[in-house]
Amino acid sequence: MASKAPPRIFSSARRLAARRRALTLQKQHDAPQYLHEDMVEDVLERLSFLRFEPARALVIGDWTGALAEALNAQGVAVTQVEPAEGFDEEAPYPFEGFDLIASLGTLDTVNDLPGALVHIRKALAPGGMMIASFLSAGSLPTLRDVMLAADGERPAARVHPMVDVRAGGQLLQRTLFADPVIDQRSLQVGFRSLERLVGDIRAQGIGGVLADAPPPLGKEALARAREAFAAAGDDGRTVERFEILTLSGWKK
Repeated sequence: MASKAPPRIFSSARRLAARRRALTLQKQHDAPQYLHEDMVEDVLERLSFLRFEPARALVIGDWTGALAEALNAQGVAVTQVEPAEGFDEEAPYPFEGFDLIASLGTLDTVNDLPGALVHIRKALAPGGMMIASFLSAGSLPTLRDVMLAADGERPAARVHPMVDVRAGGQLLQRTLFADPVIDQRSLQVGFRSLERLVGDIRAQGIGGVLADAPPPLGKEALARAREAFAAAGDDGRTVERFEILTLSGWKK
C-alpha cells in the first residue's frame, strides 16, 4: 500500500520568504536574537552536562553562527546549513556520519515532521545525537487573544498549530531515537507595542506561514488589535510568552 502524503499545513514558498526576510532583518545592529540565543545556550549546556564531545556536527538554521563558533572553539568540525538557502529538511540529506545534529527553530513549520526527524537520524553516525529546538504549543497566547479580538465574529487562522510535549515524545518514539528526552521551557518578553512584538516575530522567522494565508487586517481590525494588546498589559508593557520545545535522542 502506498504511503499517504503528509497534510499540507504550511506553504513552502511563504516559509522560504519568511526565513529570507528574517535573514535580512538580522543584519540590523539591534536585531532581536533572544530565541536563538536561548537555543544555542541550551545545546551547549546539554553537551557539557553529558560530557559529549562530537567530532563532526551539522547545525541547521542558526543564522547567528554562535553555535558553530562555540563548537569550532572546542575542536568540532561544523557544517552549517539554512533552509532559506535551499537546504531541504524534508528530503534525505546529501551527507551523513555526523556525531551531532542541532536544529534550531525550523522544525515547527515543516509539513512532514516525522519524515524530517527520520532524515536527521539517517544522517547521524552510530552513537550520534540529535538536539532539535523549536517553538511549541502554548507560545504566543497574547497574540492569539489579540488576533481573536481584532477579527471579531469572523476569526481567521493567524497563528499556526504547534507541537506539544506529549506529541514530541511520540514523534521520537515513532522515529526510533534511543534514550529520548523531551522538555519545554518558557521565555517571557515584555513589549511596548503590538508593532514591536510583530517586528520581533518577523525578525526571528517565527511568523505564520500557513498554506491558507489569512486575510490582512483592515484599519478597524488593526485598531481593535492595538487596543486589546494594550489592555492585556500593565504600565505600558505587555508580556508575551514563547514556549521552546527541545527533542533529543541518539542513534544506536
